[in-house]
Amino acid sequence: MSELMHLEAGMPIVYGGDKVTHVSDDLARAFEPGDWLLVVQRTGDLLHIPAAEYKTANEAVSAAWTAFSRMGSVTDSQINSFYEAFADRLADDDLFAPIAAANVEDVERARAKGRSTTRLELSESMRAGMIDGLRGWASMPSQRGSVLETVDHGSWRVDQVVAGLGVVGFVFEGRPNVFADATGVLRGGNTVVFRIGSDALGTARAIVQHALDPALEASGLPAGAASLVGTPSRSAGYAMFTDSRLALAVARGSGAAVAQLGSVAQQAGIPVSLHGTGGAWIVASKHADSSDLSNAVFHSLDRKVCNTLNTLCVVREDAERLVPVVLDALLASGERLGTNPKLHVAMGSEHHVPTDWFDRTVPIARAEGDVDEPQAESIAGNQLGREWEWEQSPEITLKIVDSIDEAAKLFNEQSPRFAASLISSDQAEHDRFFELVDAPFVGNGFTRWVDGQYSLNRPELGLSNWQNGRLFGRGGVLSGASVFTVRSRVTQSDLDMGR
Repeated sequence: MSELMHLEAGMPIVYGGDKVTHVSDDLARAFEPGDWLLVVQRTGDLLHIPAAEYKTANEAVSAAWTAFSRMGSVTDSQINSFYEAFADRLADDDLFAPIAAANVEDVERARAKGRSTTRLELSESMRAGMIDGLRGWASMPSQRGSVLETVDHGSWRVDQVVAGLGVVGFVFEGRPNVFADATGVLRGGNTVVFRIGSDALGTARAIVQHALDPALEASGLPAGAASLVGTPSRSAGYAMFTDSRLALAVARGSGAAVAQLGSVAQQAGIPVSLHGTGGAWIVASKHADSSDLSNAVFHSLDRKVCNTLNTLCVVREDAERLVPVVLDALLASGERLGTNPKLHVAMGSEHHVPTDWFDRTVPIARAEGDVDEPQAESIAGNQLGREWEWEQSPEITLKIVDSIDEAAKLFNEQSPRFAASLISSDQAEHDRFFELVDAPFVGNGFTRWVDGQYSLNRPELGLSNWQNGRLFGRGGVLSGASVFTVRSRVTQSDLDMGR
């Protein structure tokens, strides 16, 4: 079989079995002998992987693969000491100083490009969270070698034994804390290979140099047990996710990019955990207490992350009482952050919002700076699932519904089926809502509880939503402790047996 040596502009490429896309002029010019061309069968996207980027990703996966072959002989105390050493180095101000300096440079570069920096800044609270998470892994009992089930046949038995899954590949957005969280897979005897967004690459390199690699060495874990793909090119992420040596591919970031990465991994036969589109929903019933609703909205809008309130449905029967509560809580959320909030109102629901919200223009804090915008604008009814990636100005969508049944139906049809909360004093409504909404995370108050470390005391690797259906054999929180396989081990007391 001959290798692909060049591409021609306009060249037809078949995808999906019955569709055709064509090579662009730019792709044809950029492609060189030794490069890879990936065809995403779901969408027809043509992904170019330069040979150098493929080599970088391959070397990182190889290091993690080699390290995994040695993890079986690593003791739990060594893994504990790795986490403690990693945490200690992050906690040491002198050792952390070059990491902080690298992060400042990353933030300044991103800001100069007009990019969002709210998740990029390695704040003291983020640093403390990383340290707490690592110490949490150190104190967590290991599941390696534990027996989940024993089937006794008298003269022989079968034990179902927990074991490491293998090499876990991560592609993250520019949040430095997830870089530390992902080392949680080592707790179960796995190894990890990372690629982080280009905005945070300098910070990641500094963490590796000043904290991660020294912790691996000090604990005696194999070099490469946690490997960074040290390139800003997205194509290295594609290359990594085509490597069949990965036991699991995890992607976090923007919805479109994560979906594309997931398709690449699935085509290679690699199981995936994807967390791209977020945005939580709150539904206010006619039985909602005004104070409870106000608190839920206010505490769900402290900052923009995946579990921030995005869409709010109010039951029409008591909208006259409840909508003003929502608007006051939204204004208070903006005031807390020193700015103005933004409201999107589903078409047909506008008359429930005072006209002055639509008439007044206010500064809205965007990535590029303050932008004067109407404080409220209409949005099409089929856009309720659109996630608002706000900076400092809290931003939500409001929809008036006839019932909680309609709200649940809209959630299932338009949302990423991620997190939903019902504000109601009626327990029967809560029970019905739980059965109706197809979400892994369902609550009765603020939405920001959806976090592995906050709610389950487990640093999370990702919060997998249910956009493509429910998850097989696990919940929506992917944690290091949930990355394992089950091996069967037979013990015969009578070796003179057969079938």
